[in-house]
Amino acid sequence: MPTGTGKTITLLSLITSYQLARPDVGKLIYCTRTVPEMEKVLVELQELIDYRKKYFPGGKEPQILALGLSSRKNLCVHPVVSAEGSRESTDARCMKITAPWVRERAMQGNDDVEICEWYDGLDKDGPSARLEPGVYTLKDMKNIGREKKWCPYFLARHMIAFANVVVFNYQYMIDPKVSTMVSREMEKECIVVFDEAHNIDNVCIEALSVNLRQQTLDNAGRNLATLRRKIEKMKETDAERLRDEYRKLVNGLMSQVALPADGAEATQWLANPVLPQDILQEAVPGNIRRAEHYVAFMQRFLSFLKRKMDIQTVTIEDPATFLKAVEQEVAIDSKTMRFCYDRLVSLMRTLEISSTDEYTPIHLVADFGTLVSTYSRGFAIISEPYDDRMPAVPDPIIQLSCLDASLAMKPVFTKFHSVVITSGTLSPIDLYPKILNFHPVALASLNMTLTRQCLCPVVLTRGADQLPVSTKFDMRHDPGVIRNYGRMLVELAATVPDGIICFFVSYTYMDSIVSAWQGMGILSELMEHKLVFIETQDVVETTLALDNYRRACDCGRGAIFLSVARGKVAEGIDFDRHYGRCVVMFGIPYQYTLSRILRARLEYLKNTFQVKESDYLAFDAIRQAAQCVGRVIRSKADYGLMVFADKRYQRGDKRDKLPRWITTNLKDSNLNMSTDMLVAIAREFMREMAQPIETDDVGKSLLSLDSLNALEESRMQSSNAEMLD
Repeated sequence: MPTGTGKTITLLSLITSYQLARPDVGKLIYCTRTVPEMEKVLVELQELIDYRKKYFPGGKEPQILALGLSSRKNLCVHPVVSAEGSRESTDARCMKITAPWVRERAMQGNDDVEICEWYDGLDKDGPSARLEPGVYTLKDMKNIGREKKWCPYFLARHMIAFANVVVFNYQYMIDPKVSTMVSREMEKECIVVFDEAHNIDNVCIEALSVNLRQQTLDNAGRNLATLRRKIEKMKETDAERLRDEYRKLVNGLMSQVALPADGAEATQWLANPVLPQDILQEAVPGNIRRAEHYVAFMQRFLSFLKRKMDIQTVTIEDPATFLKAVEQEVAIDSKTMRFCYDRLVSLMRTLEISSTDEYTPIHLVADFGTLVSTYSRGFAIISEPYDDRMPAVPDPIIQLSCLDASLAMKPVFTKFHSVVITSGTLSPIDLYPKILNFHPVALASLNMTLTRQCLCPVVLTRGADQLPVSTKFDMRHDPGVIRNYGRMLVELAATVPDGIICFFVSYTYMDSIVSAWQGMGILSELMEHKLVFIETQDVVETTLALDNYRRACDCGRGAIFLSVARGKVAEGIDFDRHYGRCVVMFGIPYQYTLSRILRARLEYLKNTFQVKESDYLAFDAIRQAAQCVGRVIRSKADYGLMVFADKRYQRGDKRDKLPRWITTNLKDSNLNMSTDMLVAIAREFMREMAQPIETDDVGKSLLSLDSLNALEESRMQSSNAEMLD
């Protein structure tokens, strides 16, 4: 089901009711992809609670505490810190005024030291800093922070332990660098929901992958030089602090770094990149306990990576081969390397470094070393001297690529009893248990109830001249195909009111199509009917184009937005109401099949989970296409025409991978359309949708309590009859 058709409110009403009926059930942890989605979930939960009050007269309704947790960038109310441009700089600026050593200097009477009055206010109120039951969005948290002089970010972190419902990003549950800090105290009885989880496997892989470029290694070298100078300075001014750290490391790193004591949240860097169950529970090896020895160790590893990057051909190797080369060339064993990230965090705390954004390069190198030495399977190290698409431009890169999405999901499935994965484009649904390596208790694809036939999916296979259209490699640059695509869009622009969104398979293909249309005069014809806006790879330009597109639709001029599948617009932007009355998917958006990371992953899926390459590529492409066309349906009152402009969508192996809510509305008569037939269907559909909605039809999709009871009774009777038989 697409967004706006009731998935979220259904899950919220079911799970919160189950929590009320079963007090032994833990929290509801609702994971979303973006901050706007998080806010929508909290707004819908507030509406649910307000509706539920009608059934608990006299103020006896159950009390629920629900809140959203996001980064400091989205929750900070400090006027200077909140004005920082990036998330990393916001975190670093925050740490500079909240770190314990900074506050300790301020308490000693050092007036030159700046501290955060909001964090200080929350710390002084201590246990009394609590939220009353209710639903708190990010805006609500910031308002409370300003009113009571409490830091909203650390207040949200503190209140997670008392909340019934917590809404946050996937990363807080999947990425071990973040989940270890936020989710480790969650009880196993919690119910975890991953919403809009059609790309959850890609999120898992990104969380455990690290890319190193030449600039990263150069900056990491400068970081090590800075650390060496700071160590020498501390030896002269406070050598006892270094000796104290050494004694702690002898006793064991885990108790000092990975699990900080209460009140240490302000100084906690991102946690170990390794999954919690794979972290070594023992003391740091003796050869990196001393600060200067650890810096020398990292310098040797960095020199190996630089030599590794100085290559002329592509190399692909597994972790075991990589580690053997490291040991032979720079005498670093894999066990010592597993501690390089935690040892770095310990050293930076000892040196009282709060400028975390400046040390991102050395953190990436430590991430790389820790991950590659921990996992022997499910990873590949790919070194490339240049990008294949620009071979004349040297751009060396070393990529530690996670190939197994199930590695990141395994701790979630192991720890929590109930995990729900849902999305409107989770299709084909039976492939997700394979690539995430779990056995689902329930697997269901649900129909969507509609008061009218507001979806009209159509497969365009031919142009007006009856020549086939497709973005297959051998056809995509055919002038006849390009002309037919352009003529089809011109005809739709003259027929469909308001906004039309078009998605292409890549930026390169979109650029070539637009250039060809310009030479053919098709763009000029389009401009006679609607304004044309184009997505670019520049975020600012795309944002401006989107804003002007909406203004053109609002004023009645109408507009066409040319976009790219897998781009920003395809994933995060809604075209509801008049902003999207028609969406055209030009071709099937396959991934770049010559990508070595993709080839390595396909080989791993084939050997480990018996997933065929062709099946996965088609699955991934079709889910992206479904995500694109779903942009125009944002509620049950919305309507839109969906055009799949490629003859390959007519084939069963492609069509069957589309979500059920699309295939049930895809008529057989709409599977083999030419441009003139498409235009006729578009006119008829738009004319039908322009009619007012009949209120008598509402009862067809909304069930009353009596209807539900009757439905349940009929199911019980059917069940009893089957048992008697």
